[in-house]
Amino acid sequence: MEGLYVTSSSQNQSYHYNNITSNYFEPKVIYVVTCIIVAVGLPLTLMAIYAFYSMVRSDHVAPIYVINLLICDLIQFCYMIVQVVPNVDRKIYNIFLYIYISALFASVGFMVCIALERYLVIAHPLWYRFRRTIKTSVVVCVLVWVLSPVCAVCFYFTDVRYILFIILFLLPFPLLIFSLVGTLKALSASISVPSDEKRRIVGILVLVLLIYTLLFLPSIIWYLEINNDENLNILSFIFVRFSPLADSVLYVFMRKGLIDKLLASVCCCRMDSNDISSPSV
Repeated sequence: MEGLYVTSSSQNQSYHYNNITSNYFEPKVIYVVTCIIVAVGLPLTLMAIYAFYSMVRSDHVAPIYVINLLICDLIQFCYMIVQVVPNVDRKIYNIFLYIYISALFASVGFMVCIALERYLVIAHPLWYRFRRTIKTSVVVCVLVWVLSPVCAVCFYFTDVRYILFIILFLLPFPLLIFSLVGTLKALSASISVPSDEKRRIVGILVLVLLIYTLLFLPSIIWYLEINNDENLNILSFIFVRFSPLADSVLYVFMRKGLIDKLLASVCCCRMDSNDISSPSV
């Protein structure tokens, strides 16, 4: 998405937006913001991938989707590095641009996988217990990685990009909302999931929905020409660049003990009483 409106030159590595002039967002500001995002986000993402890899077990497949999401973030960081490095050949830039667009599609797909997987843990625990295997998760990840470059080709080289954009970037939004609402409704009836796990699941779903709403939705609004404000255009693409940095926070919500006390004190205290009052089987 972003690369369709941003061009790079070997003579001047500042960001130039086609047909856009703004007094509020100078190219140097965008350049500095990108450098900060890469400097902070790249080491955090690498550490998060290592931490999630140690969590992968036969009975805990959710980190597999998060690891793949973080790999998408690494690809996006590589594209940002190419943008800020001077004297980059135009062909190399275009290659990284295509890979970047593929990573954006893949990241949205893995966000949906994370949300639906967490929803199934709460809403359909018995059905999910017998089907949650690493093999199944790997197959889903392979499908996402295979379909993402295909979608990027259609988006970048064909005239159906508007239809494709509507389908692939608007469809996840109701799915994420459905996963959160369905999980909240099923929480009271679930007795097989510990209360601390419930809090983490809700926290993950809320975080994924917030990331998508705050960082991706502005670009969707601008791209669908709901609002053609030039400043919204620039801001929306800056927000998309923050998404890899925000994804690293998922580790905090999936790691036991790191945020359990905070979640328990903020919004989920009554889950403990529900667990105590639930009859044992």
